[in-house]
Amino acid sequence: MTDSITGSTPAPVTRPLRIGNASGFYGDRFDAMREMLTGGPLDVLTGDYLAELTMLILGRDRLKNPAGGYARTFLRQLEECLGLAHEKGVRIVANAGGLNPAGLADAVRELAQRLGIPARVAHVEGDDLTARHPKSLAAHAYLGGEGIATCLREGADIVVTGRVTDAALVTGPAAAHFGWAPDAYDRLAGAVVAGHVLECGTQATGGNYAFFAEHDPERLHHPGFPVAEIHEDGTSVITKHDGTGGVVDLGTVTAQLLYETSGARYAGPDVTARLDSVRLTQEGPDRVRIDGVRGEAPPPTLKVGLNRLGGFRNEVVFVLTGLDIEKKAALVRAQLETALMAAKSRPADVRWDLARTDHPDAPTEETASALLRLVVRDPDQDTVGRTLSGAAVELALGSYPGFHVLAPPGKGAPYGVFEDVYVPHGDVDHMAVLHDGHRIHVMPAQDTRVLEPLEEPPLPDALPEPAPPGQTRRAPLGLVAGARSGDKGGNANVGVWARTDDAWRWLAHTLTTDRFRELLPETADLTVVRHVLPNLRALNFVVEGVLGEGVAAQHRFDPQAKALGEWLRSRHLDIPEVLL
Repeated sequence: MTDSITGSTPAPVTRPLRIGNASGFYGDRFDAMREMLTGGPLDVLTGDYLAELTMLILGRDRLKNPAGGYARTFLRQLEECLGLAHEKGVRIVANAGGLNPAGLADAVRELAQRLGIPARVAHVEGDDLTARHPKSLAAHAYLGGEGIATCLREGADIVVTGRVTDAALVTGPAAAHFGWAPDAYDRLAGAVVAGHVLECGTQATGGNYAFFAEHDPERLHHPGFPVAEIHEDGTSVITKHDGTGGVVDLGTVTAQLLYETSGARYAGPDVTARLDSVRLTQEGPDRVRIDGVRGEAPPPTLKVGLNRLGGFRNEVVFVLTGLDIEKKAALVRAQLETALMAAKSRPADVRWDLARTDHPDAPTEETASALLRLVVRDPDQDTVGRTLSGAAVELALGSYPGFHVLAPPGKGAPYGVFEDVYVPHGDVDHMAVLHDGHRIHVMPAQDTRVLEPLEEPPLPDALPEPAPPGQTRRAPLGLVAGARSGDKGGNANVGVWARTDDAWRWLAHTLTTDRFRELLPETADLTVVRHVLPNLRALNFVVEGVLGEGVAAQHRFDPQAKALGEWLRSRHLDIPEVLL
């Protein structure tokens, strides 16, 4: 591969670095790597394969096969695309190493040798702290981009990592390319913001976008993956290959910036990026410039994600059709609760949810039916398996009229629990392992800054309050605001943004934490924290504990809170007519 990033004694480079993304999660579009390599010019192609749930999945994989623990899809993609990358001089950086980056690096070397393609393969390690947390299935620190940068400076064509921050896949190549020092905080913060936009793939190019209905459906049918043009001063332009589907505009970029973040300080191991300083400008069709980003020294600790098995889980969904839905639900619930109490051991956690999906005078049986969902959890598999199965099945001929279930309960399956802890930078042996086996220790951050919340910025002037009678209309919030939501452990975040200054003036004063709780009653008894980001005309809400013990615990109907923002947008409130 050609040297688009220099070796161990690099001279600073000023030409922009063009970085593409080909994966937002383990299971993303398989053909994306080929599409990105053939669709237009690139210097570096990244792939993000890891998430909290993925680490648990890979941990269970490693239990079955100690040589596993990495994203095997990445290998299959490389088998098709390694020759293309070599031909075009594109370097590949991916966190597909998961729990076993050394094993994946060896597998890539074997693949390259079999294909007859010269490739210098390096990997980054040191994130694995499982031995220090013996009750965990996997415990991994979130490393920064300096290990990646070291590998690239030393001539690597392919760098695979374990658990690094998603943005590190961009900060590492940018630091290597431009020769940034570790304290070039504004530049690094700019790369972090660009990396955060790229990390989830097509979510930056129209995927999962609140205002998708405003665009030609054909354009969103097969969105292209995003590209960031990084400049030496840390500014960037988010775009995509010419001729690919999707859309890149202020809305799609804003939505991704708000995804899985919280306050104005977005902390990472390389730098704390100030999201309140971000400026977005529509530079042209499918081109959004990001500039003004300020950075601060990183916090003195690294986040460590702990994944462990929490016990066993089972569920049964009762279908309630036609009349007397509430009474039918009460009957079967009382019957099953009595049966569980009479059993040798009642599940430790029992949760009921009734979804009123039924419609009056419905034209089909399905639309006349509601769903009563029972979820049980317990450390003992038999308690959630045979105990629940027996109790539920025995009711088949002696319960509510029309009794049936979507599927009979199974044996019970293990579920995971995620939590995070923090360790000093120096507690982690961050290591770049080069293609020739040479190991280079990556120095921990020398300057750090304790993370502190910022004072809330002043709000814009409010629209005239109260609005004159007849000049407001009861309507869904989503007519004037976009939203995107996601998970961070047991918490969820909901980013909400307005697209005009007037809508922002109204939103900032109307959507308080109290109003948020009113609109989403599920959050009424939870801690909700609001963060104000005026530059983005956005509010970011963090809902603490709504996801229980994390996505793998499947605490609620939408365990990753992916649609929490769309639920909020569907809720009605009084909106000034001038905004509608």
